[in-house]
Amino acid sequence: MDPRNLFFTPTTYRLIRSEYLAGLVVCTALALTHVGQLRWPVFVGLFLYIDVIGYLPGVIAHKRYRTAYLPRVYYVLYNTMHSLTSASIVAGLWCLLVRPEWALLALPLHLFGDRALFGNFYKSFGIEFEPSAHPDYAQAKPLLDRPRRTLTIAASARSDGLATVAAASKVA
Repeated sequence: MDPRNLFFTPTTYRLIRSEYLAGLVVCTALALTHVGQLRWPVFVGLFLYIDVIGYLPGVIAHKRYRTAYLPRVYYVLYNTMHSLTSASIVAGLWCLLVRPEWALLALPLHLFGDRALFGNFYKSFGIEFEPSAHPDYAQAKPLLDRPRRTLTIAASARSDGLATVAAASKVA
């Protein structure tokens, strides 16, 4: 993905998920290391509020309207609540108004888990609220994860007995 190609290929999607998996492992290790210092009601509340505000209204609307595409407010709620920016604001305010504490790990655990384990990122207005393959993406997917150029390596023997490697670029 780059500024001119705003989509993930299957490979870049897996790579980004693996980065979030690394963050999930670190946060899990920290939580387990400090499990005795966690205030569980706070931890559970911080873990759940993201989906209670950001996901459940969309699921309820999806079932109520029986349509795949919902009003934009549900996408905005989801994206806002599932943002590392909003989680950082909540954590910062919590530290200022309550106190810093290990229960705040619930925020990155939730977000990193969603991205690493379930592959859930932000929801675009142009796709269904509940995951399903967009017809245009399904058609383009086979083309996205193949190299545009292939590299052919050919070894040739030289008169001094050493092999040379010649690389030729072919358009796929």
